[in-house]
Amino acid sequence: MTDAAPPPVPSSAPHASGTAGGGGLLVVGDVVTDVVALHGTPVAPGTDTAADIVLRPGGSGANTACWAAHLGADARLLTRLGYDSSEWHTAELVRTGVRPHAQVDPAHPTAVVIAMVDATGERSMLTNRGAGGRMSPADWDDAFLDGVALLHLSGYTFFTEPGLALARLAMERATAAGIAVSVDPASTGPLREFGVERFLDESAPAGLIIPNRDEALVLTGVTEPERAAEILSERYGAAVVKLGSQGALSATGGRIVAAAEGLRVHATGGGALDTTGAGDAFAAGYLTARLKGDGEAAALRAGCQAGAACVALVGGRPRYGLEVHRLYPIHAD
Repeated sequence: MTDAAPPPVPSSAPHASGTAGGGGLLVVGDVVTDVVALHGTPVAPGTDTAADIVLRPGGSGANTACWAAHLGADARLLTRLGYDSSEWHTAELVRTGVRPHAQVDPAHPTAVVIAMVDATGERSMLTNRGAGGRMSPADWDDAFLDGVALLHLSGYTFFTEPGLALARLAMERATAAGIAVSVDPASTGPLREFGVERFLDESAPAGLIIPNRDEALVLTGVTEPERAAEILSERYGAAVVKLGSQGALSATGGRIVAAAEGLRVHATGGGALDTTGAGDAFAAGYLTARLKGDGEAAALRAGCQAGAACVALVGGRPRYGLEVHRLYPIHAD
């Protein structure tokens, strides 16, 4: 495998202020209040299960933007926050270096996810989409694309009708401006509910798709991630498939062009602590490297490094020196 024919993520777009490379990254996606419960034994139905419980700012789109900013990108985020916690979430985004374009919904709270994380780091989630499920074209402004070289959409944006309309508009305006578009399919459950063919059709303007292994298999109906990457790259032009602890691989125009091995995770007690946000961190590492002009293999390694850093933490964002089990304070509006 070689670095030939890398995916069409620009590395020579006009330089934007504060950008590590050739232009800004605009992420369209959700912000979530994550309630993370770490339980060492299986959840016992109908009774109590001991757990360490922490509060973290999260959301697939926001996590990607935060990791990208942490890694040096000029990262912006288009999102919708709720009336209950908008000041806290805005402050957390800015603290990481993200430039938020955020509307505050006066009638709905910020999205909330209760993530139950077992001893292996695997998670199960209960979700309330809240304000994030009400993003719409009314939240869009063409000025958001100023200085942007890449538009990246979280798949969760597609899964509500107003969000889908926003995704269509954002991709249309980016394409008209000559800005590259990438998409992360988000999660297998919502993908199946939305419809695989429908998602493929609606996200067709993207030139790059970044699914994990399970999402790639669902989107293609095949059983091997390599073949799934090839098929998806034929459809989009380029595909990067995240393989978790096994690394990642990349395909362009129907053939595998690069691969990266997984990295050892350095967490207290060894192994993954919490897989929340790992795929978002990978996408941020990969896209930031490509925007800097790195080759495909180097970009895959950067993605794996960011993912490994994420699973060594509780929550889906870079840390600011907080102890692992310390609860974030929320100051409600």
